[in-house]
Amino acid sequence: MLQTLEKNGENVAAIMRRLGENARVAAHPLAIASSAAKNTALEAMAEAIVQQEREILTANAIDMENGRKAGLAASFLDRLKLTPDRIRAMADGIRAIAALNDPVGDVIAEWDRPNGLHIERVRTPLGVIGVIYESRPNVTADAGALCVKAGNAVILRGGSDSVNSSTAIHACLAEGLAKAGLPEEAIQLVPTTDRAAVGEMLKGLGGSIDVIIPRGGRSLVERVQNEARVPVFAHLEGICHLYVDRSAKLGMAVKIAVNAKMRRTGICGAAETLLVDRLRASTHLVPILDALVEAGCEIRADSETRALYPAAKPATDADWVTEYLDSIISVKLVDGVGDAIDHVERFSSHHTEAIVAEDAAAVERFFNEIDSAILLHNASTQFADGGEFGMGAEIGIATGKMHARGPVGVEQLTSFKYRVRGSGQIRP
Repeated sequence: MLQTLEKNGENVAAIMRRLGENARVAAHPLAIASSAAKNTALEAMAEAIVQQEREILTANAIDMENGRKAGLAASFLDRLKLTPDRIRAMADGIRAIAALNDPVGDVIAEWDRPNGLHIERVRTPLGVIGVIYESRPNVTADAGALCVKAGNAVILRGGSDSVNSSTAIHACLAEGLAKAGLPEEAIQLVPTTDRAAVGEMLKGLGGSIDVIIPRGGRSLVERVQNEARVPVFAHLEGICHLYVDRSAKLGMAVKIAVNAKMRRTGICGAAETLLVDRLRASTHLVPILDALVEAGCEIRADSETRALYPAAKPATDADWVTEYLDSIISVKLVDGVGDAIDHVERFSSHHTEAIVAEDAAAVERFFNEIDSAILLHNASTQFADGGEFGMGAEIGIATGKMHARGPVGVEQLTSFKYRVRGSGQIRP
């Protein structure tokens, strides 16, 4: 597609400007589309993904081979890889989004004024959303479906590593929109891997884009946050902490620690630092670290931990602020929940933190004093996911404090307006 456009003399700026114009035109009919029409589109998208599994896997095999030749890390290849199970999960995720309540038109709050005016705050679509992401082709399906459900048009710019997979998935989304009689331009995939396309999106495409959502590594998110001329929903890193309190049950702590770190090491909700109450060093520390090592994890620890677990490597200052996205975890002994909170507040990226504890007071202090987007008690940090929150899916995790925070699902992809009903009132 890009080659054809370039032959016609169009440069990247012109290509992107037209995508923005098309999205803005498509945004209006989508914003006023009925729930039934949007759900019909979503169900058709899911069915197309299932029916075109072979085509999607063939496209993904090309991306995987290119990724191996390019020397991509194992964690990146894992995020890039599609399997029949992952494709079915994509389709199921879209169906789950279809089953959600339509947020558009929901009355969030309403009240009456003494002068008789009745005021309502009502959810409304954001408009046109730009999503910039790396490696994960499933984001194409999740982002497209979530934006449609919330009544938004979306421009998707996937990573060059996943271009073939994303193109195959996008074809299914366009098919679903067409079957429901909705404009196919409501979901557009940027038809170029040129990095200049990202720059054009960050400028807002001449006012066409209302919000940018980046989903990828630190360099991508930093660029978006530094250069964007439109609002951004994002998190920079997932430096997630797991704290094992003195009141924690050992079996639970072991199970949660292994899952939080090793279930999938390449996701933003993977635990990167383990904090253990010093009072439980003699009973809990070694069994937890043994289980992590047995699962294939490398331990980098403070000197006190290494005295009890000599197999651990020395942790450097950089380890406390590193998002490994790999089978590595930093470990430190702390003086109770207060010391754990201090460490988290100093080094966390304010994404996700978890406490394993039976002491209700320790849990409440942890919840009250840590200012991260997601806090968990006696559960793995890997639950930091919109699907696990019952949102159907998510575009990403936001750690900012304006509008959207935590998993960005359909409700977070809406704004609101006020509807004021009167009976002839005038202001004196």
